[in-house]
Amino acid sequence: MTKIFSHTQSVDTDIVDAFCIMQRGFTDQFVYYDKVRKARVMGLGRCIALWSLHEVECELQGESAEQPVFFSFNRFDGENPKPADELFQAFPRLKLMLPEVVLIENERGTFLQVNSLGPVYGGRVDRFSKQMTDAPLRKRVTIPYTLEADLRSDWSEAVNRGLAAIESGKIDKVVLSRRQKLTAAHPFSSKDLLINLIDGSSRGTVLMYRYGDVFFCGCTPELLVRKHGQIVESMCLAGTIATGSSEAEAAHLADQLLHDDKNLREHAFVVDFIGEVFRRNCHDVEIAKEPQILALKQVQHLYTPVCAQVRQGVSLTSLMKQLHPTPALSGAPVGEALMQIRQLEPYNRGFYGGACGYVTADGDGEFSVGLRTGVFDGEIGWVYAGCGIVSDSAAGEEFDEIDLKLKTILSAFDGEDNAGEMRCES
Repeated sequence: MTKIFSHTQSVDTDIVDAFCIMQRGFTDQFVYYDKVRKARVMGLGRCIALWSLHEVECELQGESAEQPVFFSFNRFDGENPKPADELFQAFPRLKLMLPEVVLIENERGTFLQVNSLGPVYGGRVDRFSKQMTDAPLRKRVTIPYTLEADLRSDWSEAVNRGLAAIESGKIDKVVLSRRQKLTAAHPFSSKDLLINLIDGSSRGTVLMYRYGDVFFCGCTPELLVRKHGQIVESMCLAGTIATGSSEAEAAHLADQLLHDDKNLREHAFVVDFIGEVFRRNCHDVEIAKEPQILALKQVQHLYTPVCAQVRQGVSLTSLMKQLHPTPALSGAPVGEALMQIRQLEPYNRGFYGGACGYVTADGDGEFSVGLRTGVFDGEIGWVYAGCGIVSDSAAGEEFDEIDLKLKTILSAFDGEDNAGEMRCES
């Protein structure tokens, strides 16, 4: 059993500005920042890494009884024998990471948390608190870049092989992805991308995990699971259409999506899967009978919320493992679809599509899916997006859909919200 000491106190400052000034002293960095809800935690440094919360005993110090925050970034398919690209390979395989410093914004307020393996030194808390108070306003910056375009012919071949597997009865759906290599015109930092994602127009939850010189980041629309006491929530997110160029066109396209047989079938696989996991682990399960529309900057999705009371003894991490990957990430049936992805994709997805989030020492927290993300080293990187393939999918239409989804992570390079306009494909 490892004992940790966690000192938390209230602060009156913007945690993003504070993070930007404090991050220069830490190579390990973690961010889970919901742009709508006040569920925002930003970690710096690493106090300790653990495999399970059962290994730790916590002593809370300070005026605020906020629980220590453990971050967790999980790979999409941790057993995939294919090597990930060299950037993803640089990340260690760890389960729960407790930062030295955590900046917290929730419905109770804004807090500075300092964690240690011994009693927390008061002078250290004071020093961090002063840094937060004196933090200047953050600034956005545009980073020009080029993309190495992948081939439509390669994508069409992968989709056709997926359709053949569906026609043969091996699977009902498979989720395939594309990646593109990005090269920046000048060096950039994880802070640059983080600010653009948080302050830009992309909607969802901003994720970041930096380890040394490499970092994974993005802005995902998809909650995997959230736990607060005995209440647990998830969302079924599958089925996509563009937003169009006006509110009227967006409304027309949304209505079209709500009545599109292909997208409704794709969505139903996810609803059935998440509903089954929730009914196995929870009671009072509530799943909306009809999907709604989740409108984002570039695309709109079919969305069905799920809520329940979790059974005694079922943990957040247990639910996360049972839910991930859903058919929205892999296909259906999940196991068979994963095997198809290993055959059809020439790369290992790494953290793309993985379960990324945090859990507090008392078991609450949330995980989102690492969509609309990329991995970078400050000069180059890989950006990722995918889509679901079912029996009547058209390769060309799915290729174009992924291009729309890629605009979210590419907006991280745009300090003026003109994502895609400075893009130059070679």
